[in-house]
Order: sequence, then structure tokens, then C-alpha cells
Amino acid sequence: MSRCALLAPALIGLGSVLASAGAMAGQNVDYQVDGEAFQGYFAPATSSSKGSVLIIHDWDGLTDYERKRADMLAEAGYDAFAVDLYGAGNRPEEIDARKAEMAVLYDDRERMRRLTLAGLTQAREQGAGEDTVVMGYCFGGAVVLEMARANADEGVRGFATFHGGLDTPEGQGYSADTPPILVAHGGADASIGMDQVAALSEELEAAGAPYEIQVYSGAPHAFTVFGSDRYQARADQASWAAFHQLLRRALEQQDQG
Repeated sequence: MSRCALLAPALIGLGSVLASAGAMAGQNVDYQVDGEAFQGYFAPATSSSKGSVLIIHDWDGLTDYERKRADMLAEAGYDAFAVDLYGAGNRPEEIDARKAEMAVLYDDRERMRRLTLAGLTQAREQGAGEDTVVMGYCFGGAVVLEMARANADEGVRGFATFHGGLDTPEGQGYSADTPPILVAHGGADASIGMDQVAALSEELEAAGAPYEIQVYSGAPHAFTVFGSDRYQARADQASWAAFHQLLRRALEQQDQG
């Protein structure tokens, strides 16, 4: 089968979502972590499940953007759970408030990891498959790499970050047994420069960790965000197709032995 044929289902699925504004297919899920209330979103596969995806939100918290991505994945045959790292009802709208919420988790990496793993547990309690790929956008992408470095759950088979933070905190690092990592980055990202992309590549290479970095020319930061001034369809479609390739390798092909 040709590469174009492999990419076609992912691109068709993306196009159908962009062309419609239908109701969400999944449902909100209320849960607690150490007595704190959170609200995630679960969209089960609309056909026989091929595995599961944990989605980590951007700096504005879990919104309809992550819900839409979860529905897209469900339509493609994956159980998708969008985790809530801020708390139920906490969806900051002002830039300073968003920065403050991110800072809480950047300053407390243990809490960041704990809340993410709690979301993964909740996904499985909802019926999501054990084998999982963790993905995230912007701030969520930085959390994805935090989880890749921790590599704390045996069921996680891969990681994907879209225009996310790439820095590695002092004292942390990757290992050769880290599941495959996909980094989707905009070549015109003014927030996260190519020097950081190169530094991450060198770090992953030195660790022997499996990775793939794709850079999309002319794509700015947040190039996947539907309806925004920064949205670039070409880069969004290409990165979404690359992500589906990771899903097939990490979740489907291993089931075939």
C-alpha cells in the first residue's frame, strides 16, 4: 500500500470535522484526585477499538478543542480521553490567568505527573484500552514530554507533542527504553525556536530514545488550533497524518505480533 493511501483516512477524517460543527460524540466525565474535583471528556471508539489516546490540553484548560480532537480519534477507531489538569470549572480566559495555571504545574512536576496518570486511570475505568498513546498541544505537549521522561506506565506505547514546550528540567532525562516520541513543530514558531528543536534532538539521540521530529515550514506556534489566526491547514493535516502513523505503529501493529 502506498504512503498516500495510508495517510488518506487521517486526512479525510480531519476534513470531515473541519467541514461540520456537529454535536460532541463523547461525554464529560467527573472524577476526583485526592479529594479534588476534575472533569475530563471520554469519546469511545465508534467501531472496534484499536487502542486508546490520552489527550492533554493547552494552557486554557480542557475546552471544545480537545473534545473535538477526541471525537476525531473516536471516529478513527480509538478510545480517546481528554484529561483535566486544572480542576473542574477552572478554564482560565485571561492570559495572565492561563500563565498562572501553567506555572502551578511547571513548578510542581510531581503534581503534573500525578494528575496526568490519574487521568489515564480514569480513561481505563471508562473502558479505554490499556495500550495508550499520550498526546498534547502547546502546554500539553510539554506535559507529554514530562511523561515520556518519567515513563511511569507500562501501557503507554508512544508520545506525541504538537507545537509544545521542549525544554528538559535540570535533573531529568530520557532513556533508551522510552516509547517512541513524535514531535510536530512549526518552522516559524516564534515562541519555541529551532535551537530548542535541535537541542531536544541531540538529547534524544544521546539517550538512544526512539523519536521523530517533523518541522513544517512557515507554520507558526499553535498551528493546529482550528479557527485561530495561527491555524495552518497544511501543517495541521501533515502532523495529524504523522500522528496516525504513530498510532498504527504503536497500537495496531504490535497487536499483530
